[in-house]
Amino acid sequence: MNGQPTDKGAMNGRAGGDAGPGATRPDRYKWVVLSNTTLGMTMATIDISIMLIALPDIFRGIHIDPLAPGNSFYLLWMILSFMVVTSVLVVSLGRLGDMYGRVRMYNLGFVVYTFFSLLLTITWMSGTAAALWLVIMRVFQGVGAAMLIANSAAILTDAFPADQRGMALGINQVAGISGSFLGLVLGGVLAPIQWRLIFLVSVPIGLFGTVWAYRKLREVPRRGTSRLDWPGNVTFALGLVGVMVGITYGIQPYGNSTMGWTSPFVLGCLGGGVAMLMAFALIEQRVAEPMFRLQLFRIRAFTAGSLSSLLASIGRGGLMLVLIIWLQGIWLPSHGYSFSRTPLWAGIYMLPLTAGFLLAGPVSGYLSDRFGSRPFATGGMIAAAGSFFLLELLPVDFSYWAFATVLLMNGLAMGAFAAPNRAGVMNSLPPQHRGVGSGMNSTFQNAAQVLSIGIFFTLMIVGLSATLPSTLYHGLVAHGIPASVAATAAHLPPVSTLFAAFLGYSPVQHLVGASVLAHLPAHQAAVLTGRGFFPALIAGPFGGGLHAAFDFAICACLAAAGMSWLRGGKYRYQEPSESAGQVGSAPVGSELVGSELVGSERSESVRSESAGQILPVSSEPADADLRAGDRT
Repeated sequence: MNGQPTDKGAMNGRAGGDAGPGATRPDRYKWVVLSNTTLGMTMATIDISIMLIALPDIFRGIHIDPLAPGNSFYLLWMILSFMVVTSVLVVSLGRLGDMYGRVRMYNLGFVVYTFFSLLLTITWMSGTAAALWLVIMRVFQGVGAAMLIANSAAILTDAFPADQRGMALGINQVAGISGSFLGLVLGGVLAPIQWRLIFLVSVPIGLFGTVWAYRKLREVPRRGTSRLDWPGNVTFALGLVGVMVGITYGIQPYGNSTMGWTSPFVLGCLGGGVAMLMAFALIEQRVAEPMFRLQLFRIRAFTAGSLSSLLASIGRGGLMLVLIIWLQGIWLPSHGYSFSRTPLWAGIYMLPLTAGFLLAGPVSGYLSDRFGSRPFATGGMIAAAGSFFLLELLPVDFSYWAFATVLLMNGLAMGAFAAPNRAGVMNSLPPQHRGVGSGMNSTFQNAAQVLSIGIFFTLMIVGLSATLPSTLYHGLVAHGIPASVAATAAHLPPVSTLFAAFLGYSPVQHLVGASVLAHLPAHQAAVLTGRGFFPALIAGPFGGGLHAAFDFAICACLAAAGMSWLRGGKYRYQEPSESAGQVGSAPVGSELVGSELVGSERSESVRSESAGQILPVSSEPADADLRAGDRT
């Protein structure tokens, strides 16, 4: 190769410059890229959910009660800090990848992620100091994950020819989504052995991925230089953090309210966050080299794909927590599982969802290369809405095989959407904007997950608040709990009850206290703390909140389907051919909308894949593609 790629290498490897000592044949290079980026995406997303299942063991290991007054900060931010950081940073890190090299930023992501995974493992403190250490290290671990997530799709798009990107991006996207479900099982297996293992397991994988990426991945040369948009980065980060913090604290109790949406702090965070994001939008329209290229929204495939990704993530993001609470708080205890064992088995019983993702993603990605993204992405969202409707029809005490079948259907539907949608988004982007475009799309997904958790929890708590207090009061009094204690327990915020079930604790013991139970007759205490009392008590009120959450998910999925359909027919951005004199390349940022050409134009041509025609275009500077006259 000697530093100069052949035509075949340009198509398959998409890498220029010296291949270096780790050179791989061009036709093999793309598979090396796919393998490494899939490993990176899976590792990064596993850690989003591995903490969910491992929390009870972590809190026991560092000797802290997460349900005690004042400790809710540690509970919430151990779960959400990783998601918030990745949401805030993926666009900036994608932009840095465009500027300084995607492979360079991706490799650095492996290093940062592995280093802070090691620091999470060697926590030597206990109590609140240990909890604060874990939250801070999770923030920095999230920085490494954001580097991996922001640049993996762009590196893949560079490496694969246009007619194979759907399959490649499908595998990568599904690995990322399924990793969040695999983390549930992995956390449930490792945490009871030793909670530090949930972080330690990432260290050898990260070291291997770091060395492999450094030796084998090659940078694609970039033309020109860019500057970092500091005003845009700062306002975007402050705005998104403000909104996410507001959502996080909005689901917590405030004063006599079951939730904190009326809290001045929450309202200030939400209002300030929105104001910062509005300032960010104004700044991005005026700076010469913006971080968040708003002009990319003039490309219809990018706009429709990103918005459908946002809506799909809103519909899916809170699903994991709702299903975990359903399994851990009601179904598993009532079917003979102790509360301490429910975290592991909740992850195991949700495996059909992961299987659906793994089956549908690569297949739909491959088919979308041939037939376009729209039928698969749109059909996937319609099927996902149908699966949520079927979940709503299930009784709270369901037959597992019916539940597993619907979960498999949901996984197949979400997998059928995710892979073609990401391929459609990335195929529509010009090369120099793939990093920031990938980051923008990932920001929609990650931010939507936090928003979805807030929405799902709010709907669940509203549903529980209607009937849970009276049901809980009468149930406790009927089994010997003093009326005053029962009244206090009944008026505790429902989120406290949900978190108790979610953490694998005995909810009744948490609500009334061990000292009260110790004064009851032994048989009464055994009934109250047994596997049947709490699930039977909460099943009715929980069902109301569950239906409201699923109704919302159905609406979000149908909206995503409609937005996906608006992406238009099958088309791709086509890069200039390496061979002189060839046609079939597209201008930066261009696309076809019906018979119209939208985007910037250079002295090249654009090919309509649906019609097979070659359209000449005029000559303008490369970044005029996204000028004010363009439209979707």
